[in-house]
Amino acid sequence: MKDWDFSIPPSSDLGDRDVPFVGNNLLGKNIALLITGGIAAMKTPLIARALRREGANVSAFVSKEATRYVTLDALEWSTNNPIVTQLTPVAEHLSDRTPFAVYLVAPATYNTINKMRYGIADGVITSTLASALGRMEKGKTKIMIVPTMHGSLHNSILTESLKFLYNLGVKIMPPRQDYGKNNIPHEQNIVVEVCRLINDSPLKNIPILVTAGPTPVPIDNIRRLTNHFTGQLGTKIAKELYLKGADINLIHGESSYTPPDYLPYQIVKTYQDYLELVINKLSNKNYICGIFSAAVADYQPQKIMLGKIPSKEKSKCIKLIPTIKVIEEVRQKFPNLYMVTFKYQEQVSHEALIEVASARIKKGYQVVVANRGEEMKSQQEHIAYLVTQNESPQKMIGKRRIATKIVEHLENICELRWK
Repeated sequence: MKDWDFSIPPSSDLGDRDVPFVGNNLLGKNIALLITGGIAAMKTPLIARALRREGANVSAFVSKEATRYVTLDALEWSTNNPIVTQLTPVAEHLSDRTPFAVYLVAPATYNTINKMRYGIADGVITSTLASALGRMEKGKTKIMIVPTMHGSLHNSILTESLKFLYNLGVKIMPPRQDYGKNNIPHEQNIVVEVCRLINDSPLKNIPILVTAGPTPVPIDNIRRLTNHFTGQLGTKIAKELYLKGADINLIHGESSYTPPDYLPYQIVKTYQDYLELVINKLSNKNYICGIFSAAVADYQPQKIMLGKIPSKEKSKCIKLIPTIKVIEEVRQKFPNLYMVTFKYQEQVSHEALIEVASARIKKGYQVVVANRGEEMKSQQEHIAYLVTQNESPQKMIGKRRIATKIVEHLENICELRWK
């Protein structure tokens, strides 16, 4: 820890209760956060603020038992809304005036889950859930519960109740299982599943393959050739697609960066592993689209040295040969796949970059995301251009904007071609 100079924090336009937005997947959505009496209730202010960062308007319903673990002041501050602790003549549990897009029960205790299964409505939480189930059966809302309890409470009665609720249409989020307990997942993971549950994007359930990160080539058993790309952009693209409800699979090259655990992904250690896994995935599942943002090796040693090249050896000539172009292999083997490919250049003008990207479009690739090192370095930001056949190149600044723009493009294509 370095010494603090006691300086005043920088000013901000955010108010005390405001949150910085990280996305808009829940923008304009009313969400009921139902908090039951487990120790995990202490984390619900964090869940509320994480939901708000995606644009949600959060209203908390709190049982008397839950107030043993979280204060009403903390919940009102984190939701920026009044807290419902009891039913009044306003009939808060019916939510007629402000319908909720989703009812999120987090944590969902053993007691609440079983009462919900048997239709018991004896308090603010269970009465609200009884109404929510009626709305859900009419297709007017969604319900998601996050079971959280000690492992000894996970008995056959609980399992039966969970199966019953699941068959009704209730979304049940798997808990984080550690130390013999069903623990509440990280708040970001909960938000991701809420986004997927209620998103009505045309990409929902569309199978999409995404690749990211470097694809090293081995020199010997110890050393390898690689590049400095980490795969963060490709992971952001995969995340945006996942939030939209797409059926994504991420192939990520081994690097210093690891994708978040809520994404379905596989790590590959070498270029050869990458090539084989891409072809295997596309051969065994009918992917509609492939997004190839991985920094694929262009060269590999003609011969991999056995063991470890002695460090005392003064010089060693390593002959490099070109690798197979993965996107060309994919284009040839899977001609119906809609492909988003990436092109990175250095020491070229903007006009030359667009010409290179346009030449690839003419070869039959549908989308090229083009960028050049000089522009990125001068702007201190990731800058790229979306190049397609029928539109002028679109400039995108920042990894998140690049990701959302690609997703927007695919949503438009999906409505025209894939639905």
